Amino acid sequence: MASDPALPSRPTLRQVAALSGVSLKTASRVMNGEQYVAEATAAKVQAAAAQLGFRRNTIARELRSGARSTSVGLIIGDLANPFYSRIARGAERRLRADGLQLITASSDEDPDLEHRLVSDMLERRVSAMLIVTSGSDHGYLDAERRLGTPVAFLDRPPEDIVADTIVLDNVGGVRQAVEHLLRYKHRRIGLVGDLTRLETHRERIAAFEQAMTAAGITNWQRYVRADSHDVETAERAVRELLDLAPAPTALFTTNNRITIGALRALRGRANPPALVGFDDFDLADLLAVTVIAHDPERMGELGADIVLGRLGGTQGAARRVLLPTELIARGSGERPASARPLSARPRR
Repeated sequence: MASDPALPSRPTLRQVAALSGVSLKTASRVMNGEQYVAEATAAKVQAAAAQLGFRRNTIARELRSGARSTSVGLIIGDLANPFYSRIARGAERRLRADGLQLITASSDEDPDLEHRLVSDMLERRVSAMLIVTSGSDHGYLDAERRLGTPVAFLDRPPEDIVADTIVLDNVGGVRQAVEHLLRYKHRRIGLVGDLTRLETHRERIAAFEQAMTAAGITNWQRYVRADSHDVETAERAVRELLDLAPAPTALFTTNNRITIGALRALRGRANPPALVGFDDFDLADLLAVTVIAHDPERMGELGADIVLGRLGGTQGAARRVLLPTELIARGSGERPASARPLSARPRR
């Protein structure tokens, strides 16, 4: 792509050397922080660089020298989702302590875009990759992994390759939610879930089926709605469930965005169903929402730990780390089952 002639060109190291009155080699040694340069000379070079606005091209220098990049790539599903931002915060904190920088991009849950973003980061020679995947094809990573680029998957395991993975205890978390609602005599439990192509959704649905079947509930599928990936579709799905006759007396939502959609649908109802949501979220305590909580920042930290270990020479089989979940009872999940149908819409 041709450069825009209207834009000023970046100052070069040669210009810094000329302005400070030193050789190009001396200017290079100063800007690279090398020793054996007189203090006064270094000060002149740094002053010239500041005056011109010169910055080192660290990436180009790393590529020329063959050194490993100081950047680690992170691909997440949605930058607007606090779950992913907390993963990024945990990873960034851990990497920064080791002198590495995190570069984050969002795939918008598009497998093709995810592939392009990963490929772009690898072309920029990131030293490692952390991926919250939305796809099922990861064979394109094999060559990079053979060349020594560590790759770790967060939250969702890859389906077609064996790689380091940090996931939540989805089975245990769903079981906690269902058993909690059963203790309050709920039998008609509606589930509003995420995209059916995502491994986390499939695992949570399978755990829900197992828990409901173990309780002797056979018509559970009637109250399941999937592909509610955002707040708006989740709100519609909950309204649809509550229009059934008989309606569910309790709801289980499988992620934080879906829970927010459910809260919108329940707003103003005099006799709302019980609600348990997977994932804690900001203001859930003030809204008295019972949740299945976990630690996304810890997931990011552990992902960073694993790739740092691999960069440091750690060998061995791929690791699979299972993070625990915890039910936090705040009120919404403790409403007892009502004998009265819940299909009537609230008064406007």
